[in-house]
Amino acid sequence: MNELVRVSNLKKDFGKVIAVNSINFGIRPGEIYGFLGPNGAGKTTTIRMLTGILIPTDGKIEICGIDLEKDPISVKSQIGVVPDEPKLYENMTGQEFLEFIGSIFSMKKEEMVKKISELCDAFEINFLEKFIGDYSHGMKQKLILTSVLMRKPRVIFLDEATVGLDAKSAKILKMLLRKYADEGSAIFMTTHVLEIAEKMCDRIGIIKDGTIVAEGSLSELRSKSGQQSLEDIFLNLTGSNEEEVKEIIDNL
Repeated sequence: MNELVRVSNLKKDFGKVIAVNSINFGIRPGEIYGFLGPNGAGKTTTIRMLTGILIPTDGKIEICGIDLEKDPISVKSQIGVVPDEPKLYENMTGQEFLEFIGSIFSMKKEEMVKKISELCDAFEINFLEKFIGDYSHGMKQKLILTSVLMRKPRVIFLDEATVGLDAKSAKILKMLLRKYADEGSAIFMTTHVLEIAEKMCDRIGIIKDGTIVAEGSLSELRSKSGQQSLEDIFLNLTGSNEEEVKEIIDNL
């Protein structure tokens, strides 16, 4: 099966600081790939390179078989991006923003209206007539999710996408991502909520200090580590363990 995302020897340094150090991975159609790591491990830097926001120091990124460096416009027409902190046009209304995004990606008017209506019902969005500058973080998150999901891109990148969402909306998002993956999309997501990764992801990559220290399905990670929970696997691989955490708590 051809991979929709292929990352080869990807590296990013900022002067003497190596944020991402020659990492390799791929994501197949129908797969949800969880990218985990502690703060400062290189997750957001990686996703910014994958979506064309940052230029890599070295390495190669292919999305849907297209070299991102050689043809970024074609790649961006195939992907959807939900950043950790949505930066939106605050002087637009939500409706204007969604119609603007739909026009950029040449969505048919009838299809766009239908998808917006369906997603607004799902996420309980009743504020499209208001200016985005008046939105809370959660409202902005729902809007950016709608702008991405209404297009149903082949590859979806999400950076901490459930932050700011109410429980019902987070559940709907998780179910929609599974549905889109089952229909052939590839999903790349970062999250600090290990329970989400444990329940949702087909494969998981764990990054520490810019290097992928483990990768595989949850069963493969369990087999390699001898640990059963993703939390224990994660803590052991990133330099912590239950005894260390307990000692910290005891000393507080």
